[in-house]
Amino acid sequence: MSAPIDPTTTPAWADLARHRDELVPDLRGWFDADPERAQRMSHQLADLHVDLSKNLATDETLSLLVQLAEDVGLRDRIGAMLAGEHINTTEDRAVLHTALRRPRGAEPRLVVDGQDVDHDVHEVLDKMYAFAEQVRSGEWTGVTGKRVETVVNIGIGGSDLGPVMAYEALQPYVQAGLRCRFVSNIDPTDIAQKTADLDPETTLFVVASKTFGTLETLTNARLARAWLWRGLQEAGAIEDTDTARSAAVAKHFVAVSTALDKVADFGIDPANAFGFWDWVGGRYSMDSAIGLSLAIAIGPEAFADMLAGFHAVDVHFATTDLARNVPVLMGLLNVWYTNFLGAHTHAVLPYAQHLHRFAAYLQQLTMESNGKSVRSDGAGVGYDTGEVFWGEPGTNGQHAFYQLIHQGTRLIPADFIAVATPAHPLVDTGSGGDETIDVHALFLANFFAQTRALAFGKTAEEVAEEMGEGADPAVVAARTFPGNRPTTSILAPALTPSVLGQLVALYEHITFVQGVVWGIDSFDQWGVELGKKLALEIAPAVTGDDDALAAQDPSTQALIRRYRELRR
Repeated sequence: MSAPIDPTTTPAWADLARHRDELVPDLRGWFDADPERAQRMSHQLADLHVDLSKNLATDETLSLLVQLAEDVGLRDRIGAMLAGEHINTTEDRAVLHTALRRPRGAEPRLVVDGQDVDHDVHEVLDKMYAFAEQVRSGEWTGVTGKRVETVVNIGIGGSDLGPVMAYEALQPYVQAGLRCRFVSNIDPTDIAQKTADLDPETTLFVVASKTFGTLETLTNARLARAWLWRGLQEAGAIEDTDTARSAAVAKHFVAVSTALDKVADFGIDPANAFGFWDWVGGRYSMDSAIGLSLAIAIGPEAFADMLAGFHAVDVHFATTDLARNVPVLMGLLNVWYTNFLGAHTHAVLPYAQHLHRFAAYLQQLTMESNGKSVRSDGAGVGYDTGEVFWGEPGTNGQHAFYQLIHQGTRLIPADFIAVATPAHPLVDTGSGGDETIDVHALFLANFFAQTRALAFGKTAEEVAEEMGEGADPAVVAARTFPGNRPTTSILAPALTPSVLGQLVALYEHITFVQGVVWGIDSFDQWGVELGKKLALEIAPAVTGDDDALAAQDPSTQALIRRYRELRR
């Protein structure tokens, strides 16, 4: 890969800075003067209708942002990623999460570093689908012959956030009689609560760890194994022998890992291990074998539909002109807000309860990817990178933090996501009369109202007229909404597996676009490693090793001593 380009040295960056200084955001005026604005700035991305018209951008803004993308070589970088070049420079790796959803028989074949990527991906998918069908049909049973009722996924980070988000999002597609639970936190409370009401005879554990060495995951896996043995023995299902315990693990544990020797040492049959590759980053892995628990829950057909949704967005991203490319435009708008308008955070507000974990998933995807202060060539950045992503489902957020977005002093761009057809189309009969209310329509009225209110606000004159003669000026001021708060609206037909795949791929590529503009490596995460390394060094001090305690800084020593006192 060629060295990254410092975006601040490009002509487009200077032009954007001048444009920013001259621009007076006026969404009311822009819409009044341009009746075609909404139509012109709305785009269709597979099943997603994406309306960018309520952003603080004119046609000139978007043109300059696209020129910035050209100046930093975005199109070449997209091609390099899709071709398998080693764009993860600090780890010298290809970045090929898009290969996880290429359809069988895609041409030209994708061969990278001598690996037939297409063949290997579909070999693992076939194995996943076959196992999922065994579990779903009842052919796969626990050690006592009972069918699996609960799948417990044990992982952390990308091995947890993606699968749990997708499982919650696709609840209507989960097979009756099956359920999933997800254990990630090393806090023993997590696994204790997740297993408290389960029957060991009908529980299957999926241990998801590429190296089979992640501290949190392996600790929880050992706790799960002890829980299984104890429960089966107390029920009289197995004897208290090594042979019986080994047989139980073989029927109640599978692994998502490439470290087959460690899998076998744990007691899992390597034949029941599902692999993936070092060109799959954890936060980009939910559509790999990491999604095994999801594939079991919703079935191979729905899982394949989700992959097709991912791929549809990949094709759009790879082939559409930058000026009409939805992930490109959304990523560039994020750069506009971060680097030119001073925004620090970005809200994601799904008006779909099944997407209640979507913002949490995006936190890792975006903040672990772009939370960097050096470019991929090692040079320090001289500009802001990354955004703090956060959010909650509407309408809950309306009664919590929307006040700050509407009338606060901070600029907070927000993405609103909704579906037209709900999973539960309920009606409200009101007070018992003949009138019925479509509750989803009422729900989405809030979706439409919020973006309108944020964009256009409410002037002091409008408030005073509404309040009538003699209105207290202080109250008028308090009830005035400034407007010009930027939003993007994303509307889908329904929350299907395909639509979920489209949403995830959209944000994957938005993240990539921002990383390219900033010249950073969006695919490593060295900031995660230091704390993990220090935790291993500090652990002996916590458990009583005074020499290890003496090696710590004064604050850490004092905290550990206090902990020891409290624990006693």
